[in-house]
Amino acid sequence: MRKISSVVLVHGAWHSPSCWSQVACRLLGSGLDVRVPELRSVGPTAGGLAADAEVVRAALADAPGEAVVVAHSYGGLPVTEVAARAGNVAHLVYLCAFMLGPGESLLSAIGGQEPPWWITSTDGRTMLPDRARDIFYNDCSDEVAAAAAAALRPQSRASFAEPLGAAAWQELPSTYVICERDNAIPVFAQEAMARRARDVRRLDAGHSPFLSQPDEVAALVRDIVAAAAG
Repeated sequence: MRKISSVVLVHGAWHSPSCWSQVACRLLGSGLDVRVPELRSVGPTAGGLAADAEVVRAALADAPGEAVVVAHSYGGLPVTEVAARAGNVAHLVYLCAFMLGPGESLLSAIGGQEPPWWITSTDGRTMLPDRARDIFYNDCSDEVAAAAAAALRPQSRASFAEPLGAAAWQELPSTYVICERDNAIPVFAQEAMARRARDVRRLDAGHSPFLSQPDEVAALVRDIVAAAAG
C-alpha cells in the first residue's frame, strides 16, 4: 500500500492561494501535508507559463512523500507541464481545469479568440475578468462572491498564449472533475478534455467549488488520495 502524505492545490488565473483556504483547512485536519503555491502569472509583475511551472515544480520538490496534485482552471497548464518530471506525483486531479496536450495553449484551446469577458490592459500585457460574480461565483453566496471578486488580480496574457511542452496526464493517473454549473468553461468543453482522464467525477457546482462546496471538494480529494494509496 502506497503512503500519500501530501496534497498540492494549484489555483487558477486571476486568483491567489487564499481561494483554497477552506479546502486546505479540511485536508490539514485529515492529517495531510498541504501545499498551495502562488503562481507567478498573477499580479503586477506577472510572468508566463514557464514561471508557473517552476513554482509548481518547487512545491512538489518540497512536499513530503508522494503527492496528489489538484489543479483548478488555468492551473491545469503548469501542472500538466511539470508534474510527470517531479517524481513524487501519485495522481492528478483536474478540477474544471484545462487538460491540454503538447503544443496547445489555453488561448488555442478556446479557438484563439479572447472571450468578451476578458478585459485586456492598455499595454496588452495583462487582463482582468468582467462579470466575475456570474462567471466564477454563480453558486456562491453574495458575501463570498463579493469578497472573492475583490481579491482578483491581473493575469499575464502570455501565460494564456504559451504552449505546453509536455503532458503529465499521458504518464500519470488522473481524474477530471466536471463542474456542471460552470459559466467559465462550458460543460461540453470539460467533457471533451475529460476523455483524456482515467477517471471522471461530477459536481453540481459552478467554476469555484472550493468556495461554494468546500466540504464536497475536500471529501472528493480525500477519496482520491485513499484510492491512489491503494
